[in-house]
Amino acid sequence: MRITRTARVGVAALALAFAATACGGDEATSASSSAESGKLTVGIKFDQPGLGLRTPDGSFSGFDVEVAKYVAGKLGVTPENITFKESPSAQRETLIENGEVDYIVATYSITDARKEKVDFAGPYFVAGQSLLVADGNTDITGPESLSGGKRLCSVSGSTPAQKVKDQYAQDVQLQEFDTYSACVEALRNGAVDAVTTDDIILAGYAAQYPGELKVVGEPFTEERYGIGLAKGDDETRTKINDAIDAMIEDGSWQKAFEDTVGPSGYPLPAQPTVDRY
Repeated sequence: MRITRTARVGVAALALAFAATACGGDEATSASSSAESGKLTVGIKFDQPGLGLRTPDGSFSGFDVEVAKYVAGKLGVTPENITFKESPSAQRETLIENGEVDYIVATYSITDARKEKVDFAGPYFVAGQSLLVADGNTDITGPESLSGGKRLCSVSGSTPAQKVKDQYAQDVQLQEFDTYSACVEALRNGAVDAVTTDDIILAGYAAQYPGELKVVGEPFTEERYGIGLAKGDDETRTKINDAIDAMIEDGSWQKAFEDTVGPSGYPLPAQPTVDRY
């Protein structure tokens, strides 16, 4: 069958259009572009009391949730136009890289390894790694006391458990689950001896099970929580950094902390300084 010049031009134009769509562009990976449409998809944790928790009625509460909503507001998006998406630790970079979320506010520590895949605004909070144990436990007082083959639980895709093994207790038995709530259940059932992650996360679980669980020892790392977004989305990163600064300056940061984390007894920390790298 003979193909006319007009047909060939049409086919070529379609091919170019398809290629452009498939490859995408800066706009396709920009959270600012999503905000201009009036809607945002934001990644949070669904199982962290005081930080990111999905409640039985389907609503969301916690400090990370309040930070996410404040930032969205500064980007021009109202709370009812935010879709919250669960973002387990091991999936956070993938969710951002695949464009499934516009940004992530999920106790997401800024590390050099992660910055190879995604960008960060912030930090909006600085925490420290600690340990959660049963209330009656007197053997575990810090990371050094985990030696002797004690069973330690943390989450796949996070670094706390391996840090304990590498730096403090080489013979500790590591168990990794998908979520910290699963680790906490293992601790409550006696399947593990301790759970490790950041102190602010553990304080929420201790408050959820008063008289049953407790946080022990002093924090032994510094964890700078950032808001993760697509690599190279400099425009949005600047806007989010501005939003974090504004939240701190106008008192909303402190109020959000006191309303969400404060009831756990976790003390109000120093306000973070945004790193505009």
